[in-house]
Amino acid sequence: MAKILVADDEQRIRRLVGDFLKASGFEVIEAEDGRQAVDLFKQNKDISVVVCDVMMPEMDGWEVCRQIRRRSDVPIIVLTARTQEFDELVSFESGADDFVTKPFSPTVLVKRIQALLKRSEGKILSEDGSIVKLDELILNVPAHTVLLDDVPVDLTVKEYKILEKLLSNVGRIYSRDNLLDDIWGIDYAGDPRNVDSHVARLRTKLGVWGEKHIKTVFGVGYKIIDD
Repeated sequence: MAKILVADDEQRIRRLVGDFLKASGFEVIEAEDGRQAVDLFKQNKDISVVVCDVMMPEMDGWEVCRQIRRRSDVPIIVLTARTQEFDELVSFESGADDFVTKPFSPTVLVKRIQALLKRSEGKILSEDGSIVKLDELILNVPAHTVLLDDVPVDLTVKEYKILEKLLSNVGRIYSRDNLLDDIWGIDYAGDPRNVDSHVARLRTKLGVWGEKHIKTVFGVGYKIIDD
């Protein structure tokens, strides 16, 4: 049974979401503010998905995302009553996997949670996490090698790191800034569009697999899908 952390300062929302999740077979734990959400996440190592409101006391949802992302690649869905594009962009920049605007259908939210869990299952990991397999592609983390249909793929260091990062959380959108900070370093002062050219070359080198799995989310960033 997957465990879902629901963080929202409105008890009505927590109860509504929690009831629908429990009816769908999930275990639910609740947090009434951002700091409690982070504390509960630290205490519960088996949380499968986090559902997090943006506007919460003690710590807002975006900071909750950042705190969790320092520890885990667990899927995160952000809830917000605001509809500005800025909110959506900041949510993805903070590490969210999905974005839902209030008012929302609890049934649709459950479907989104199920979809995130399915994405995570689509990637096959070795027991120690050192081997990642998605369809015909195998990434060997300790050896820094990639096989496609059992044939080695010659990638540059940054192309490999981009692929490894995207595969670390299938379905999650990584913005250009996320990739720049993690791969080029926070002090990088060059052209940020270097990310775009590296992703384009990576997609080309991976051929049909790259076209199928590496997707551009225009205005936001990149993600890998398992469809």
